[in-house]
Amino acid sequence: MGTKNRLAGTCYIKVGGAQLDVQGGVEAPISTISRESLVALNQRVVGYKESTTAPYVKVSAFVGKDFPIGDLTSNDDMTVTAEFANGRVYVLRNAWLTEGSAYSAEDGTVELQFEGKEGIWQ
Repeated sequence: MGTKNRLAGTCYIKVGGAQLDVQGGVEAPISTISRESLVALNQRVVGYKESTTAPYVKVSAFVGKDFPIGDLTSNDDMTVTAEFANGRVYVLRNAWLTEGSAYSAEDGTVELQFEGKEGIWQ
């Protein structure tokens, strides 16, 4: 049974070689370019401005007894690998944890956002 037509489903996240137990969506950008439309006072769109955004990986992870809190919060040179169900792989290099990650006791998860110097789709 092949997975030629599968577009979504199981995803694997590894941070520094350790696999995290993830829940729900995993997100990675398809581009690091952000465009914002420029609109004149007469409501005519005259073009856009472009800026660069940092490559990232967002994930919701379960926090078990062996969850590497110390490693994630102190390391600023991680490699984060997201293996998606459709066969695509996104590798974030020289990464660090951003945002205010907080543990939710209600569902046993933490929302993590990693940003780094280089993100590559393989």
